[in-house]
Amino acid sequence: MYDKIAQRHLSKGKENAIRFALSGLSCMCAATVTNPIDVIKTRMQLENELGCHHESRNIFHNRYYRGLFRGALRITREEGLPGLYKGIMPSLMREATYSTLRLGLYEPLKEQFGARDPAFTPFWKKICAGAIAGAIGSAIACPTDVVKIRLMSPSGNQWRYKHTFHAFQAIISTEGIRGLWTGVSATVKRSALVSATAVSSYDHLKHAILNTRLMKEGPFLHIVASSLAGFVTNCVTSPIDMVRTRYMNQKKDGKNPVLYKGTLDCIVKTVRKEGLFGLYKGFIPNWTRTGTHTVVTFFVFEQLRAFVGLRPI
Repeated sequence: MYDKIAQRHLSKGKENAIRFALSGLSCMCAATVTNPIDVIKTRMQLENELGCHHESRNIFHNRYYRGLFRGALRITREEGLPGLYKGIMPSLMREATYSTLRLGLYEPLKEQFGARDPAFTPFWKKICAGAIAGAIGSAIACPTDVVKIRLMSPSGNQWRYKHTFHAFQAIISTEGIRGLWTGVSATVKRSALVSATAVSSYDHLKHAILNTRLMKEGPFLHIVASSLAGFVTNCVTSPIDMVRTRYMNQKKDGKNPVLYKGTLDCIVKTVRKEGLFGLYKGFIPNWTRTGTHTVVTFFVFEQLRAFVGLRPI
């Protein structure tokens, strides 16, 4: 099927436009599936911040959200099922901007680095293309990330936003336009790492498997390659993801000093107060989310590409 589809001709402009559209659509599907995991992960990353509720640096001590499943049960019991879908609107807005650019720009950028043969493109070219695409997308979509994280944080926290657009309005009125780009440095770094690992790992692993002839192009290969890419991505990006979550959640109203002055300051304070493993808070739900998000994204993306006549990645 894929060989026949590859023979269809599309102009370069039309191909790029379709790729961008399919990129956003596939990532929005993945965000819808993984939003509950994202909520749990965010809350686990924020709880007992800098040891505020206990003196011990044991990050497993006195936890409110005790793991993925018990965290889901607690949120459902206290807030109902809608609690697991807090932040879904800004999450979809984020995917429609950030992920559209992250996936849509990857292949054109890869070609700019001289990649002509998908089966034998050097890994460094894929990493560079992924990192640049992710950095561009996250810099533009940062406001949706800020709102998403704040809406996902626990009930009774410092934020009193009624809905997504009220959050945008409140942030602008109290923190200025720049407030929407809180933590932009951390999120750009995270997104560059995510794209450099997720997209390039999927691309490289998929073609490595194809080159060994262990599998043929198709859905099963897409699932295997995206699952492996999701694991690699989570191992690399968990610390910077935790830093981004905390930095974006801090209040900047000009009245009180901020908790973190920057990415490095957040890392140092977290390690000092919570130990090295404090950087990996929420690792399991983050792994579950990242893996699921990666699998759904690339599976849907490849199927949509086949449906409209684009070559596979």
